[in-house]
Amino acid sequence: MTATLIILALTVVMFIIGKIRADIVALCALTALILLGILTPEEALAGFSSTVIIMMVGLFVVGGAILQTGLAKAVSQKIMKLAAGSDTRMFLLVVIVTSAIGAFVSNTGTVALMMPIVVSMAVQSGTQPARLLMPLAFASSMGGMLTLIGTPPNLVIQDALTAAGYEPLGFFSFFPVGVICIVTGIVVMLPLSKKFLYKKKGSGKHNSGRGKTLDDLVSEYNLSNALRRYRIKQHSAIAGKSVAELDLPGRYGLSILEIRNESSDRSGLIRNVTQSLASPESILTAGDIIYLTGDTAKMSQFASENRMEELDNNSIDFYDIGISEIVLMPTARIIGMPLRKSGFRERYSINVLGIKRNNDYIMNDLPQVKLQSGDVLLVQGKWSNIAQLDDDETDWVVLGQPEKQASQVTLDYKAPVAAIIMLLMIAAMVFEFIPIAPVTAVMAAALLMVITGCFRNVEAAYKTINWESIMLIAAMMPMSVALEKTGTSALISHSLVSSLGSMGPTVLLAGIYFTTSLLTMFISNTATAVLMAPIAMTSATEIGVSPYPFLFAVTLGASMCFASPFSTPPNALVMHAGEYTFSDYIKVGLPLQIIIGIVMVFALPLLFPM
Repeated sequence: MTATLIILALTVVMFIIGKIRADIVALCALTALILLGILTPEEALAGFSSTVIIMMVGLFVVGGAILQTGLAKAVSQKIMKLAAGSDTRMFLLVVIVTSAIGAFVSNTGTVALMMPIVVSMAVQSGTQPARLLMPLAFASSMGGMLTLIGTPPNLVIQDALTAAGYEPLGFFSFFPVGVICIVTGIVVMLPLSKKFLYKKKGSGKHNSGRGKTLDDLVSEYNLSNALRRYRIKQHSAIAGKSVAELDLPGRYGLSILEIRNESSDRSGLIRNVTQSLASPESILTAGDIIYLTGDTAKMSQFASENRMEELDNNSIDFYDIGISEIVLMPTARIIGMPLRKSGFRERYSINVLGIKRNNDYIMNDLPQVKLQSGDVLLVQGKWSNIAQLDDDETDWVVLGQPEKQASQVTLDYKAPVAAIIMLLMIAAMVFEFIPIAPVTAVMAAALLMVITGCFRNVEAAYKTINWESIMLIAAMMPMSVALEKTGTSALISHSLVSSLGSMGPTVLLAGIYFTTSLLTMFISNTATAVLMAPIAMTSATEIGVSPYPFLFAVTLGASMCFASPFSTPPNALVMHAGEYTFSDYIKVGLPLQIIIGIVMVFALPLLFPM
């Protein structure tokens, strides 16, 4: 017992100091428990096969797909319209919407669903994500108190009551308790998040040094005017011909940069988009959309002669094919060559859309332009090919980070697919008549997101998983086994409750809440509820009062644990994205946890008379 408490104390101290990554600290504590023989290797590694951990991995992927397809941005824009530019209103909407979802979906699933939406909202409004993500995590737990199925501890106390012969709780018996928690949470979190959750260190990290966005490049080079999009109609003279046969450079002075084909199902909701750079061998077919560059009059002439429909150029979508800038070095072998001899198309399958020379932009007759040292070339190609240009650093330097830019491009035509998969996952988790376990629903949803193309590739899906949070929770879960195995948790709970029993029911109620809260910081909330429910039941029976408020104190203490990043999966899920430290949870979560406890100690006897 002593060794377990020492390891636990050292772990908490290291979390608070924050000099070593939280996942490394947790793994060190886990290793120490194995080496000292407190846990067997099987017990220590059980956390890594836990359904909670598997669900977290799957939910990271689902959340990543929601972000990648632009679904998060679309939903966040609707919420932002309701917020009408007010930070306070946006904060309230995030808490209320999250709480409402959390009443029916697990708090882990709620956070995974809402996190990409909230991050998107923060970026669009210029607010730091840290300002909203911790309240998001806490709101998901508070929302779980609205219904019987909102959080597992609610079901634990229901079982304890029915087993003892008491009237079972109804589905919405928890609703008044949940409303009080949410109102208290808003009142406490609103000022605390403003004071403590604006990150000084690394603030602006998402904006500073980020390079130009794709929209910046489109605007700077005036691509909307330099490019024209045309759809090849049925019976067009060019349908069935290759790009080489058309000889557009020779006949019209034009170039085909990209060939795109779009198709959709009968409903028009689900679309597929394929893109390819135009090579001499590329065959054009009816329905293809071609991107032309050159003289606008010549483009119009070519289009009218060959039955092509001009499409709007209000926006240029980048999916598999993107754009970036490279700057030529003085030692580049292609200096002095005309662009047509540079080999960009032949060696890298890259198009050059424009050249920036000093303050001038060269957009016409590019093949004849002789390249000079310091020229900045706007290039177009598959993201992987643009990234490969970095390998030839002696000739040029790629500006910005193509791979990062590629990850930020939304596959918006897949948003309906992502929405359908997400809704099916939620339905499987909410409705008991669907014979699918929540973890299975999450795994299936994550796989479907990858298989249906909601990610650019499988690697993009893996990159959405925050392994630091996964390792932190998986390594800390066995700590609860160590505390129970050594009798530490039982000793703490029994001694605290027994010492308070003689001081009256209100003091005992407070003791049960805060004891449960304390244990939940180190043991899973479900395990803590299982441990404390019979103690609360026995204590209420011994002093001759109703057990209902005492059991509610157990579920509240188990669910309203906000002072630690590893006390609940939602707290861990937002830690990395919000760039939080352990002390951030202490500053905001601990006061909230204490205040909710004080409020509920007086509210519970009013809602459930003793």
